[in-house]
Amino acid sequence: MVPTVNGAPRKPLDDTEVLERLPSRAGDASSRELAAMRAAMTSAAGNPAPAAELAQRYFDLAMARGDPRYVGYAEAVVARFPDPLPASLRLIRGLLRQYRHDFEGALGDFAAALAQDPGLAAAHAWRGAIYLVQADYPAAQGECDALRRLGRSTLVGACLGLVQAYGGQLETGNRTLQQALANTTDPGSRLWLLTRLGEVAAWRGQAEQAERHYREALATGVEDGYLLAAWGDFLLDSGRPAEVLKQLAGWEASDSLLLRLAEAEAALKLPGAARLAKMLDDRFAAARQRGDTTHRAEEARYQLRLRGDAWYALRLAAENYKVQREPRDARILLEAAIAAGDPAAAQAARDWLGKSGFEDARLRRLGQESALAVRR
Repeated sequence: MVPTVNGAPRKPLDDTEVLERLPSRAGDASSRELAAMRAAMTSAAGNPAPAAELAQRYFDLAMARGDPRYVGYAEAVVARFPDPLPASLRLIRGLLRQYRHDFEGALGDFAAALAQDPGLAAAHAWRGAIYLVQADYPAAQGECDALRRLGRSTLVGACLGLVQAYGGQLETGNRTLQQALANTTDPGSRLWLLTRLGEVAAWRGQAEQAERHYREALATGVEDGYLLAAWGDFLLDSGRPAEVLKQLAGWEASDSLLLRLAEAEAALKLPGAARLAKMLDDRFAAARQRGDTTHRAEEARYQLRLRGDAWYALRLAAENYKVQREPRDARILLEAAIAAGDPAAAQAARDWLGKSGFEDARLRRLGQESALAVRR
């Protein structure tokens, strides 16, 4: 039975009304920072610059902490301004739309922002990221080229390295990402590059190198939900669930990290596994009720690995793969199709493996196993 979620959305009558106070971490200065930024936006009246800074900060916190409430706050800031938006707010609206997996809407906003400000490198970088998610590698390469013309060498390396890695050139992609890392001292850029280098090393079967990259990324001290999810997956794949519990303790607000915690608890047969699974049930049910489909890949993984419902997992994974076609999306589709005894349902993932030449041994084994099952 799908649980129901009570309570209807309500629009506050006044901008100063407090709807909810988010928990803050020890030593966290973001609450004071955000309060100052909100005050600056209010005092600036119709000036979009302080609003853009606040909305960007909310988005950054959503990415760092995996908490989608910050995306809602950023959307409310952007909604204060009528169309046509200035380039700064168009860029941020594009970021928020891609977070919601409205990729076409995001691409439209990025294109409009670039028409207003052709030097907006972030718009090219995020368009490249969307094209990578969609497995459109020629289009992603075009964004890398645009970044090169703007002289943004670190962004070029980050973009090009992933195009190469996803497109069947893991060794070349690794070298490109390494060169970009050597050319930057920015902590955020270093964290991102080290995280992707960790993924590439894992795909190449170089576990020790992958772990070094992940640990160096963690040592930057920069909060990042994607890094923690990738590191958690590496530990789970390495049979080290106890380390997942230690690393992700206190991160239950993030749906993706809660999933990793639940998998680790289940692997260790700990009594807390049932509580975490119930939390995931409630969150996925709430997302369905509000029409949010951004976590279909995570729910597919949850249904397969924790609930043992291969058919439901396959349905979710197949729907997700129509929108997102990164390696992890192909993996859950292949795993679910094999578990459900319907390998033909993963044909799209096998087609991607064949066309891209992606070199990860685990995925290629899954592709071969499912292909053999289709022929039997």
